[in-house]
Amino acid sequence: MKRCFSLLLCLVISFTGYSQSYWQQEAHYQMNIDFDIKNHQFDGQQELTYINHSPDTLNKVFYHLYFNAFQPRSMMDIRSRTIADPDRRVGDRISKLSQNEMGIQQILSLSQNGEALTFTVEGTILDVDLNASILPGDTVVFAMEFKTQVPLQIRRSGRMNKEGIDYSMSQWYPKLCEYDKDGWHANPYVGREFYGIWGSFDVRIQMDPKYIIAATGILQNPDEIGHGYSDVILPPTNKLNWHFKAENVHDFVWAADPDYTHDIIVNDKGPDFHLFYQKGEKTKHWDDLGEYMIRTFEYANKHFGKYPYPHYSIIQGGDGGMEYPMATLITGHRSLKSLVGVSVHEAMHSWYQGLLATNEALFPWMDEGFTCYASNRIEKEFFPEDFSDAHAGSYNSYKRIAKSEYEEPLCTHADHYNTNWAYGTASYSKGVVILDQLSHIVGQKAIDRSLKRYFNEWAYKHPNADDFKRIVEKESEMELDWYFEYFVNTTKTIDYSIYEIKGDDKTTQILLKKGEMPMPIEFDVILRDGSTYKFYIPTVLMRGKKDTDKSVNVLNDWAWTNPYYPVSLEHTPSKIAEIRLHTSGSISDIEPLNDNLIIPK
Repeated sequence: MKRCFSLLLCLVISFTGYSQSYWQQEAHYQMNIDFDIKNHQFDGQQELTYINHSPDTLNKVFYHLYFNAFQPRSMMDIRSRTIADPDRRVGDRISKLSQNEMGIQQILSLSQNGEALTFTVEGTILDVDLNASILPGDTVVFAMEFKTQVPLQIRRSGRMNKEGIDYSMSQWYPKLCEYDKDGWHANPYVGREFYGIWGSFDVRIQMDPKYIIAATGILQNPDEIGHGYSDVILPPTNKLNWHFKAENVHDFVWAADPDYTHDIIVNDKGPDFHLFYQKGEKTKHWDDLGEYMIRTFEYANKHFGKYPYPHYSIIQGGDGGMEYPMATLITGHRSLKSLVGVSVHEAMHSWYQGLLATNEALFPWMDEGFTCYASNRIEKEFFPEDFSDAHAGSYNSYKRIAKSEYEEPLCTHADHYNTNWAYGTASYSKGVVILDQLSHIVGQKAIDRSLKRYFNEWAYKHPNADDFKRIVEKESEMELDWYFEYFVNTTKTIDYSIYEIKGDDKTTQILLKKGEMPMPIEFDVILRDGSTYKFYIPTVLMRGKKDTDKSVNVLNDWAWTNPYYPVSLEHTPSKIAEIRLHTSGSISDIEPLNDNLIIPK
């Protein structure tokens, strides 16, 4: 068993939560981009209006310069070449980039309210000393000029992806780091997740007229460029100026290719869907994708909260699947089930990353895990033959690492897991388990209510683990701090067993044994005549119990300090055929061999 020794990280999920003094920062970007396709470079101008809603005085600010990660000897490069199980999409590719292939983000000038600022660049972070402090409530304007070279596509972003898409432009602009109640989050870009400030984007991109651009936000000038909703055909010009606006988002992605087909699927129930892909035999299943996406958003709106934007774009590009506000980049040469699967998964990120926007560096499981949980449920609706148990794969994946020496606590910072295996299993698989297993504790109806309430109360607010926990506690009227403390802050495992059975000519005594982590327990006693008796043992830590059928025998609470729990049955051992643990709901008991006992005649 391992514990999370970082005091800072564990305090983040120590369940202190936000108080009524909750606040968050606000950022409004205006950017003009002049793109040079010959050299894969662009000149950028950025005007950033920043509003300090915090109670703190700020004397510095920080920006992310993500493209600088794609340089030999960068932190991403070194990490990828020294971690035990490198991401095969990266490997040593960054170390081999030539001068004209690497990513470069050069800051030419930066000013605060018209006065020039001094700054330093350290890898993917721009460190800025302010001329004047930003007081609580202040609004300041930062003006920046920058020049960028787009790297060869390696991880998520860049030029010429493996399917021939020219430009996948994610993490492409100097992005102000988030400042919240825990301070600045100026994390170097090593390969994991993102965290951004809520606000708006007003972006103009000047580019060769042969290119079609897909992006976050709403295209403002379809008639001017002869694309989008317009049927106007314009004569060739030197460059077209694409103009996009996006409100209430925390990031902006775009992609460009001369061979994009742009399909629009109008959805009467909203949103509409925009598909951008290179039409051909390898993308033939894109013709069917719109129908699945309409059904996906209909299900998600009903069960998880209402998607608020007017459209959503699925864009061929990137290196697999990566979510952004109002859009995703996915590779498109897929079978129908693979295409639907990746599209559903990335679309559900619109809820758990695009709209709830938890700090993914600290809580990747609250994005990836919840997204997988939701997409598993939706894919079960589409392909029931492949998802008889929607979350079985996640449970099996988690159990494999829980039995190994490689598991690390969920409170580990996303970049600091020792292996990609530990990170991936924690964030995706254990993230599903922590949510689905809650339905075993509080009941599925309480979880369904909690997910909608969580979205409705915390969209646009960067919730943390405690915020979600409190929602479930309110909906279930139970205490759940013990569950998160065990399952997030430690690697302790669940292992209940049938330890002993004995009896006489009147009764049978069963002795159950607890493992490292307490849980409420359900078990069945099956008699030889075929009748079944159901039992439920809450844990005392819950201070309550879930609703059960009247046929279930609810026993006294099991105190976590007691390693054993005796159960007396009014049947002789000769009448009992079998005893089965964990018969209702899901539980990640890592040793199933001691969960069932068949009693020979």
